[in-house]
Amino acid sequence: RTEMVSRQREWTERRGGGVLEGRDIGTVVFPDAELKVYLTAAVEERARRRAKEVTDLDYETVAADIARRDTIDSTRSTDPLAEADDAVVVDTTGLTIDEVVARIEDLLDEPAGPGNHR
Repeated sequence: RTEMVSRQREWTERRGGGVLEGRDIGTVVFPDAELKVYLTAAVEERARRRAKEVTDLDYETVAADIARRDTIDSTRSTDPLAEADDAVVVDTTGLTIDEVVARIEDLLDEPAGPGNHR
């Protein structure tokens, strides 16, 4: 895990920054990131999306797997899943990909400073 964090940091530094996605990017890999967005959605929504992507999976199995993974990830001893204190939470339940991207772009357009999460 330590090697992966080091590689992620080096990769981003070589490029002068970037947009990264991952369950611990804002808490472990880049705790001082300029903007942290914590995407969330209801388990039912995430299961519906996943079942739609992989046609041979049924909704109930997918929902149970997602809930199980959330529990494991949020209770593990090393780098548990948690939103960063300064992250902006975006609930994507019921939103299209384009709507989620638009919300994040709006966050990028907000000025940094006290009271803002940037």
